[in-house]
Amino acid sequence: MFRNSGKKVSALLTVLVVLFLAAPAFAAEAIPGGESLAKVYFAIGAMIAAGLAIGIGAVGAGLGIGNAASGACQAVGRNPGVQGKILMTMLVGMAMAESIAIYCLVVSLVILFANPFLPL
Repeated sequence: MFRNSGKKVSALLTVLVVLFLAAPAFAAEAIPGGESLAKVYFAIGAMIAAGLAIGIGAVGAGLGIGNAASGACQAVGRNPGVQGKILMTMLVGMAMAESIAIYCLVVSLVILFANPFLPL
């Protein structure tokens, strides 16, 4: 069943390496002023880091907000008399979780547009 899987995996890895290395090589030729390939790799790394920062931050905030809403719904279901206090606490917790996503957005914008290492 897995008789030729080694050849398939190595062929797939070869194709992926060629695809990932060809784009920066052509991008380096298109940059005015003859920038080095290391600067192109740095710019690509900054873009990937910014995407990961906002992506992971948004997933974390979504999980935190969902967990807070779930806990609040269960608490109100068990004791409807304290709905006001639970709602206030839930909203403060959701605001704190959402602030993490905003911090991640700020970090990703700094990485993309105000990166001090980009001109080097």
